[in-house]
Amino acid sequence: MPSTSSRTPAPSRRSLLAALGGTVALGALAGCGVPAAYVAPGDRAAADESAERRLTWANWPLYIDTDDDDPGRRPTLEAFEKRTGISVDYVEEINDNDEFFGKISPALMNHRSTGRDLIVISDWMCARYVRLGWVQEMDRARQPHVAGHLDPLLRSPAFDPGRRCTVPWQSGITGIAYNRRALGRELRAVADLWAPDLKGRVTLLSGLDEAFALLMQGNGVDVTRWTADDFHRICEQVEREVRRGQIRRFTGNDYTKDLVSGDVLACQAYSGDVIQLQADNPDIRFVVPEEGGELWSDSLMIPDRARHKANAERLIDFYYDPEVAARLAAWVTYVCPVPAAREILAAAKDRDTAALADNPLVFPHGPLRERLAVARDITSRERVEFAERWNRIVGL
Repeated sequence: MPSTSSRTPAPSRRSLLAALGGTVALGALAGCGVPAAYVAPGDRAAADESAERRLTWANWPLYIDTDDDDPGRRPTLEAFEKRTGISVDYVEEINDNDEFFGKISPALMNHRSTGRDLIVISDWMCARYVRLGWVQEMDRARQPHVAGHLDPLLRSPAFDPGRRCTVPWQSGITGIAYNRRALGRELRAVADLWAPDLKGRVTLLSGLDEAFALLMQGNGVDVTRWTADDFHRICEQVEREVRRGQIRRFTGNDYTKDLVSGDVLACQAYSGDVIQLQADNPDIRFVVPEEGGELWSDSLMIPDRARHKANAERLIDFYYDPEVAARLAAWVTYVCPVPAAREILAAAKDRDTAALADNPLVFPHGPLRERLAVARDITSRERVEFAERWNRIVGL
């Protein structure tokens, strides 16, 4: 998630877990103990008022292209409005997955409109909405670009087979970032983080959903089908590294500050952050470990009782037009979920823009692509137990 000298740092889009009390409450709500929270398919739709030619879209800050001379303008969104005549009320109100869940959950569990037609949430949290029946299935007949251009790697996560209820907005890779010059060598595996010369100079992500998959991959685990034993084995390893002082601290997005300052030499990191950091310091490297890296997404969803569903489906499909996806990718520099946008960027006249087409952190290809996996999410039954143990380690 971008934290750069040229842009105001954005809050993490893979937010930290809340303190244990909040996590337990959300876990219980998402379980089977509150039947009233679940919404049956027949109760999710409302009368579609898309003829009003408007919609409301809630997104994260700094997660869409803006005009260099006027940050208040969003070129691709303006192009959609001009092409379709649909007015979009774009609200940058999502700063934390759990916080936003708490904000709109009272309406959803009581079968009321949230006032939003489209939201962008991290996939691990999307899983809760899908299980609770709080989002509507999309009509792919209205979304030919999505059907034709969505990256095959992202088409069928465990929580939403076939992506019937969610569509990736942007994706990213969780891997390892390090300072090549300061360290004096390459890092290639998760186990390299535990090397003696890195003692006290390593950080891990503090969010359970953000951290666990990469660490499991370091043990050779297939994260598409990991088990509770795999999770507890990771906890034992991290506890051991904490005791011996290998890990400096657990972080949110502020790991970038430690890496830039030199206080940390290696850390768990997001690919989009590192692309931005490399613009100022080419010695900062990002590696997808030999054992693999986690491919994650922040996804678009249409919540229950949305009043402008057809308009929301049309907007989603607009952003899967490869031309539009290319313009967005050039600005946000995350993993583009539309591989066909790569050829368009490669043909760009601007040299820096064209170079993005060959950046494997924007368009993963070749052997790197083969090492990426979308992790099975943590189920509601697992979450309370796992969060309790992880939060004790992290100190939450």
